[in-house]
Amino acid sequence: MGPDKHTVRPSGRGILATAVTVVCAVTVLAAPGTAFAAPSPTPSPTASASAGASATLPPDKDLEAVREKLDDLYHDAAVATDAYNAAEEAAQKQSAEIVDLAKKIVKGQQKLDELKERAGRAAAAQYRTGGLPDTAQLILSDSPSEFLDGAGRVLQGQRATKALIRELTQTQQDLKQYAADAASQWNRLEAGRKAKAAAKKKIKQRIAAAEKLESTLEKKQKERLAELEREAAYKAQTAWLDTGILDEIHTKASAAGKKAVAFATAQLGKPYVWGAEGPDSYDCSGLTSQAWASAGQPIPRTSEEQWKQLKHIDAKDMRPGDLIIYYDDASHVAMYIGDGAIIQAPRPGRTVSIGGAGSMPILGVVRPDA
Repeated sequence: MGPDKHTVRPSGRGILATAVTVVCAVTVLAAPGTAFAAPSPTPSPTASASAGASATLPPDKDLEAVREKLDDLYHDAAVATDAYNAAEEAAQKQSAEIVDLAKKIVKGQQKLDELKERAGRAAAAQYRTGGLPDTAQLILSDSPSEFLDGAGRVLQGQRATKALIRELTQTQQDLKQYAADAASQWNRLEAGRKAKAAAKKKIKQRIAAAEKLESTLEKKQKERLAELEREAAYKAQTAWLDTGILDEIHTKASAAGKKAVAFATAQLGKPYVWGAEGPDSYDCSGLTSQAWASAGQPIPRTSEEQWKQLKHIDAKDMRPGDLIIYYDDASHVAMYIGDGAIIQAPRPGRTVSIGGAGSMPILGVVRPDA
């Protein structure tokens, strides 16, 4: 009989160390943005080196303020990216609906022309019989047999005329509604175009501001800033693991979940580009939506809609392939891959990488194939 599982289960930090070993074995994960490993302790500088460093490095509290400002700017860019992607998705749907309505209008107009032609032929036939309606001609008939024979034809003709009038009226109403719907879709498309342009402008502004701020830092400052980023992510991840969450998670990936994880893993090292959904670059929800599309399960394009539309599950029940939504505004999403790790497209300047599931504020977990 094997040892009790609780006596051999590694602690949160033990699991973390194991994951770090795996991560370090994959060269593409050495890119910035992989906030899963514990930060390396800063070596003690020599006296001369310390004097030189103090001349170039500002206090950590100043760099921490820079880090927080960068986080805010990139978060704003992520929110705007979600808005841009939503507008893009809506525009595609509206364009398709406009095309569909245009086809209906053409088809309806052809039907209306045909009905009018039928009505014209009926009017011409009536003119040829002296302009008298069928009922009047029947009454004036001297032949009882003609009267009886014609009675059925009159009733049929009346029903056909009424049906023709109803069909003409309905077709005209349909065409009017199609035109109104098309106009409404055009207005929505235009409003979406403006929203998309505004989101694009905001994204560029926030990224430019972040890049400008980063450009003011010297090499040593950038290195120390990267250390602070790793430390903050590690601290958050450790706090999450110390809740004992991994002791509760035992669920294995579904068949579709395995496919989604395999797709996401194959994208490791590819750059983050806002609005991108592959194959050469991705934003956060572009990666998750394409991963699940490859598994045969289409999901919403944006992290906000993924949060709204997909089934919410308890974190203790999550399995590889599930999506973790971050921040109160659902502005970021990553894919859980097991052992407390995620695959994500983090932000501009970073690449698709592995990180700690608890390294950012978790809003909740959703399951695409529930």
